Amino acid sequence: MRKISWAINATIDGFADHTASIPDEELYDFFTNYLNLADVVLFGRKTYQLMADYWPEAYKDSESTKSEIEFADKYNSISKIVFSKTLNEVTWNNTRLAKNDLINEVINLKKQDGKNISAGSLSIASQLIKADLIDEFWFLIHPIILGKGKQLVENIYSKVNLKLIETKSLNSGVVILHYQKI
Repeated sequence: MRKISWAINATIDGFADHTASIPDEELYDFFTNYLNLADVVLFGRKTYQLMADYWPEAYKDSESTKSEIEFADKYNSISKIVFSKTLNEVTWNNTRLAKNDLINEVINLKKQDGKNISAGSLSIASQLIKADLIDEFWFLIHPIILGKGKQLVENIYSKVNLKLIETKSLNSGVVILHYQKI
């Protein structure tokens, strides 16, 4: 059975805001390697639109680094499923739109052969945590106190016990905490 994993950038005070992260070579290399373990990414509408607006064209940005381009290549090539009741189409390559129930779709995906399934947005991750479907978590804690923003998880009303598998520190001060659900 396939695993569902979630990797997320967060501040020390528990907020997830891509504009507050430290996007250096090591961070992009981590996420490229993380996606090498998956063959599908699950998005909600907002995250999909944010990602689809930049990553397909990242190679055109003259300031893009080698690691960013490698990450973009990986992100562009991996299969993506967007869960939305309001979108009528998706245009990013290797992407399909799902209007059906997230939980049932994910349960069916887990039963299929393949690599990991990556939860690619806060809204998707929160729903999957609530349904007890995420198997492993990668929290990339940035040395930043933000004081505001989107919480990592919302509407979780029961405890989720995790076991620390490994830690890694990046040169930027980002600490990667890898957990498995107990």
